[in-house]
Amino acid sequence: MAEAVDVSRAAALAGVPHGFLGRRGGVSTGVVAGLDMGTRAMDPDDARLAPVKENRARGIAAVLPDARLVTVYQVHGSDCVIADDWSETGRPRADALVTDKPGVLLGILTADCAPVLFADLQAGVIGAAHAGWKGAVAGVTDATIAAMERLGAKRANIAAAIGPCIAQSSYEVDTGFRNQFLTQGPENGRFFATGRPNHFQFDLEHYVAHRLEAAGIGMVERLSLDTYADATRFFSYRRATHRAEPDYGRQISLIGLG
Repeated sequence: MAEAVDVSRAAALAGVPHGFLGRRGGVSTGVVAGLDMGTRAMDPDDARLAPVKENRARGIAAVLPDARLVTVYQVHGSDCVIADDWSETGRPRADALVTDKPGVLLGILTADCAPVLFADLQAGVIGAAHAGWKGAVAGVTDATIAAMERLGAKRANIAAAIGPCIAQSSYEVDTGFRNQFLTQGPENGRFFATGRPNHFQFDLEHYVAHRLEAAGIGMVERLSLDTYADATRFFSYRRATHRAEPDYGRQISLIGLG
C-alpha cells in the first residue's frame, strides 16, 4: 500500500481546504525521495517530471480533489498576483498569489523558507505566500494582505498560518545578515539569539509572525515545524547543502476554495 500524503493543517484555517504537505507519500526517488514538488524550470513535457506530476496529483487529491493547481515562478521577492489560468511556462515571477474563485488551489513551494496561507472566510478570499528572509523583509506578507483586500477581504477577518520552515535552532547566520534587519529597526534584534563568535541564530517563523501581527490581521498561527531537523518528514535546502547533496526536494503548501 502506498504511503499516505502527510498533510499538516492549521486550526486558524478551519473550514478552508488547505494543507502544508511534507515529503511523505510521493513517488520521487534518490536524494529527493518522496513527495518532491519541484519542477526546476524544466520543460513541462520533460520525462523527468513524471514523478513530480504524480506527486502534484496526489497533493491536490489530499487537499481539494479535482481543483486546478495554480503556482507562480518564485523569485524570493515581495510581489503578489491574482491567480489566473496561466500555463506552466507562463507563470508570473512573484512570491504570493490570491484568489476568490472556487475550484482554484493556490500552491507555494518551500524548502526551509516559510509558507504562509491566508483566508477570509466571510469574504471568500484566500492567499498563499512564500516568505524567505528576503521576501519577509521586503513585505511579501503585507503585499498578500493588500491583494486580498482588493478582492474584498477585510484585514480584521483574515487568518494566517505559518507552515513548516527552518527553526531558529537550525538557522545560523552571520553579523552581516543580522545587520540587514537591524537597519530596519533595533527591535528586530529580538529575532536573533547569540551563537558562536560573530554568528547568530535567526528566528524566521517569529519574524514572519511579527510582520503578520503588525499588519493587523485577525489571527496568526505558527505550526512550529522545523524543516531542517526532521529529514524523514520535510525537505530542507540548508540540510542538503550541509550534506553536500546534489539536489534538494521542495514541499508544497496548498489552499483553495471548494
